[in-house]
Amino acid sequence: MGFPATRLRRLRRTGTLRSMVRETRLAPADFIAPLFVRHGEGVREPIPSLAGQHHLSVDMLVEEARELHGLGVPAVILFGLPDEKDEAALEAYAEDGIVQRALRALRAELPGLTLITDVCLCQYTSHGHCGVLRDGAVDNDITLELLSQTAVSHALAGADVVAPSDMMDGRVAAIRSALDDEGLTDTAIMAYSAKFASAFYGPFRDAAHSTPSEGDRRGYQMDPANLREALREVELDVAEGADVVMVKPAMPYLDVIRRVRDRTDLPIAAYQVSGEYAMLEAAVAAGLLERREAALEALTSIKRAGADLIITYHASRAAKWLS
Repeated sequence: MGFPATRLRRLRRTGTLRSMVRETRLAPADFIAPLFVRHGEGVREPIPSLAGQHHLSVDMLVEEARELHGLGVPAVILFGLPDEKDEAALEAYAEDGIVQRALRALRAELPGLTLITDVCLCQYTSHGHCGVLRDGAVDNDITLELLSQTAVSHALAGADVVAPSDMMDGRVAAIRSALDDEGLTDTAIMAYSAKFASAFYGPFRDAAHSTPSEGDRRGYQMDPANLREALREVELDVAEGADVVMVKPAMPYLDVIRRVRDRTDLPIAAYQVSGEYAMLEAAVAAGLLERREAALEALTSIKRAGADLIITYHASRAAKWLS
C-alpha cells in the first residue's frame, strides 16, 4: 500500500469517538478538597494568595463541605488556624482545638463525608516548624509523641483518616501504634510519604500562617532532586502501616508518582499544591489560559501518572465541570 493502513486520527474524528477510547478519566470522586478552618462565627475570609479559597469559621466550613459533598466530592482535608501558637503546639492536640471542633460539627451534619486531617505542628508552633525545636533543629523523636497525640485527638473527634505531613522518621509506625492503643483501629493513615522541600508551597504558608520564623524545612522534607530516596520513603511508610501514600507536590513530580505506582498496590494520593494552583489562576487572570481546559488537563496528567486521589483547590469547580 502507498499509505499506512493504520490511521490513528480515525478515532479522534468526533467528540464521541474520543470519549469512547479515552484512557484516563476524571470524576468528582477522585478529588479531596483542602479547607482552612479558623475560630469565630460567620467568617468567610478570602485568602489573597489563593484566589477563590477562604479561611472559614466552623459554621461556614460546614456549609462549604455540604456544597462539595453535594457535587460528588467524597472527602475534605482540614487545616487548622489556632488562636494562639506556642513552642509545644498545644492546640494541635487539644480536645477543643479548632480542627477537633470542626470535625465534631462536620461529623454531626455530614455523616457521609469522609473527613481527613492534616497532622502536623507547623500551624500551631510559635516558630513555624513541623516539630519541637532543640538547639535550633527539630527533634524527631519528641515530635513523634506530639504527632501521635494529635492524630489520636483527631480520630476521637471524628476523623476517618489522619494524614501526617511532617516528614519525621518513624511517624507512621508511631501514629499507628497510638491509634491502636486507643482502640482506633479503623482510623486510616494517609502518609505524606514523598513530601519534597518545594518552592511551590509559598501560597499555602501564607494561607496557613505557617512560614518558619527562622531557617527552613530542608532538614526533614525531601531534596527535590532525589527519586530513589522518595521510593525508600514510600516503602518505609508502607512497612510501618500506611493505608494510602502520597506524593507532594504533584505536577513537578509526575515521574515520582509514576515510579511509586509501579512499586506499590496501595492507593496513591497526590497533592496539587498551592503554588501549582496559584500559577494557573494567575495565568487565567492575565488572560493567558482558559481555566477549565487548563485545570482539567493538569488534573488529568496527575491521574494519568498513577494517582488514585488528588488533593486540589480546584475540587469544587472541577466537580461542577465534570458533572
